[in-house]
Amino acid sequence: MSASVQSIISTGFSGMVVDIECHLSNNLPNIIIVGFANKSVDEAKERLRGAFANSNVLMPRKRVTINLAPADIPKTDSSFDLAIAAAILVASRQIPVTFGKNQTFVGELGLDGSTRAVRGIIGKILVGRQHGIDTFYIPSANLAQAQLVPNVTLVPVDTLADLYKHCNQTATIKSVATGSGSYDAPADSADSLTALSEVVGQQQAKRALTIAAAGGHNIFFAGPPGTGKSMLAKALPSLLPALSREEILEVTHLHSLASHDYDKIITRRPFRAPHHSASHVAIIGGGLQLRPGEISLSHRGVLFFDELPEFGRATLEALRQPLEDLTISVARAKDTAEYPADFILVATANPCPCGYYGTTGTCRCLPHQILRYQQKLSGPILDRIDLYSSVHEVNHRKLLTQAIDPQADQSVRATVARARRLQHRRYGQASKLNAAMTNADIKKFGQLTSDAQELLNSAAERLNISARAYMRCVKVARTIADLEGSAEITSAHISEALAYRSTAAVTPSA
Repeated sequence: MSASVQSIISTGFSGMVVDIECHLSNNLPNIIIVGFANKSVDEAKERLRGAFANSNVLMPRKRVTINLAPADIPKTDSSFDLAIAAAILVASRQIPVTFGKNQTFVGELGLDGSTRAVRGIIGKILVGRQHGIDTFYIPSANLAQAQLVPNVTLVPVDTLADLYKHCNQTATIKSVATGSGSYDAPADSADSLTALSEVVGQQQAKRALTIAAAGGHNIFFAGPPGTGKSMLAKALPSLLPALSREEILEVTHLHSLASHDYDKIITRRPFRAPHHSASHVAIIGGGLQLRPGEISLSHRGVLFFDELPEFGRATLEALRQPLEDLTISVARAKDTAEYPADFILVATANPCPCGYYGTTGTCRCLPHQILRYQQKLSGPILDRIDLYSSVHEVNHRKLLTQAIDPQADQSVRATVARARRLQHRRYGQASKLNAAMTNADIKKFGQLTSDAQELLNSAAERLNISARAYMRCVKVARTIADLEGSAEITSAHISEALAYRSTAAVTPSA
């Protein structure tokens, strides 16, 4: 007696369909699982025995052989339990149904027969839908997340006993058709975030932050300690529009792969601020099961590197690919995974290790210490950052007198949203911004006036900027023009973009 049902395994950001084959033979009662299964899959044997016994469902007193095909792909997922149980029930003819190629099972079983939420349910459903699967038997705890995926039918299973009764038509489980996808709107708002008006002074830095929010540009703040660099970074999420439904689906899936709360729906743009002591793998991604790191967990949000020169050289150089391609490839000996990494990088740095070089404070650093500190940032990394802004010391008399201005914050958010809508109409994509313009896009949508082009060319020769920096100046100028509602890029827009191009604040001469 044999039977086969389908399940799905996660492989990086994607996944693949796995056939769960069950064969019963007359031999000593035992459960054998083959097909390149790791320990968490092999331990399903004990979970199944407990689940069958506590659900009053008969475990066949035969030799039960389970094959996970294709057998040459490593299986490292505990979500096969429900599929294996269904295959055993079909093979032993305890349920009078067979499951077609348009149905699949995903879920982990507890010893009491209950189902448990699994990691990466969204990715599994998306992969199944690509292969023509439209009905998914999943744990009830994963239902809220799974409903984000449109055009599928979900059968939420609470216990193995419920599945047994459902298949025998003694008690039906109510299925859920997702339609266009659904989710509960977030209860919180930008009011709970750091407001831009909380930062005292720093008008130039605030303007640069507004440009970064409008066009998705990477930004670097340089200045002495305690001047508001971190507050500026934390204020950026309050300027960004809410996640769209497609972005919520994408971000939730990424966080489900890495987080312990893998049944949680992410409705707010991520703000990730790893400490410089974090390991290379924690930031880039990887590990034994190739999970996403901080770079990918900040996708569609903000990645904040406070004190950028303090991070390891290998970690900083690994930023090259995501800053250019908006993806990160994690390659290991056994496998390779690619994760999306479309974020706004906010980096900060002090002028020197003690932070007071070139300020009114007393610098205690030796010249070679200052030089070594500044040389940690390579030219290719600095070249990939669009905006540079100095953050200056604040007049102490203003610290307690400047009030928070909600109307001013709302005005900035409205301006940013208006500029982003212009970009969405221009590119025909809801998630594409000026920072992601290709060279073809720049030539098509740049629309520089003759004076602006002449100013940019002469400045590029005088400042000796690279071809990449040249194009990034155009992208920033395009965003400045969008903030003003201008169809053309004028010399004033180019002039402001060039003002934010100088890296003198980052690498002052020692």
